[in-house]
Amino acid sequence: MTEPPPAAVGPADGTSVTLPTRGQGLIKLGAADTGGAMSAFELGFEPGEGPGVHVHSREHELWYVLDGEFRFLLGDTLIDLPAGGLAFGPRGTPHTFQNVGTTAGRLLVITGPAGLEDFFLAYDRRASGP
Repeated sequence: MTEPPPAAVGPADGTSVTLPTRGQGLIKLGAADTGGAMSAFELGFEPGEGPGVHVHSREHELWYVLDGEFRFLLGDTLIDLPAGGLAFGPRGTPHTFQNVGTTAGRLLVITGPAGLEDFFLAYDRRASGP
C-alpha cells in the first residue's frame, strides 16, 4: 500500500455538511486525503444538541472539545468535558455526546479508519434534497 502524501487544510477549509443532529459540520480530511487511515471533522452543536446513543462497528473515534462544554457517555461512563478536553471511544463501544453548555459548541472528531465522511455526505444530500 502506498503511503498518502502529507495534507493540510486551513481553518475554514473543508466540505460543509448538515448533520443529522441539526448542527453543521466540516469534513476536514477524508479517506482520499489520508490513504484510508483516518477522517477528521469539525462539528458544531447548539446547546442541547447531540446524537443518540450509537455504536461504530469499524471506527475508533476521538473527540476534542474546541469550544463549549460537552457530556459524553462512553459505555457505562458519563463524563463532562470543557474546551480542551479529550475523549476516546473504541469501536464497539456504545456512545453519545451532547452540548450541555449555554452557547454553541464545537468538536474536532477524528475517526479511524477513514470512511465515516461517506455517512455525513449521504445525509447532507438527503437533507438538502426533496
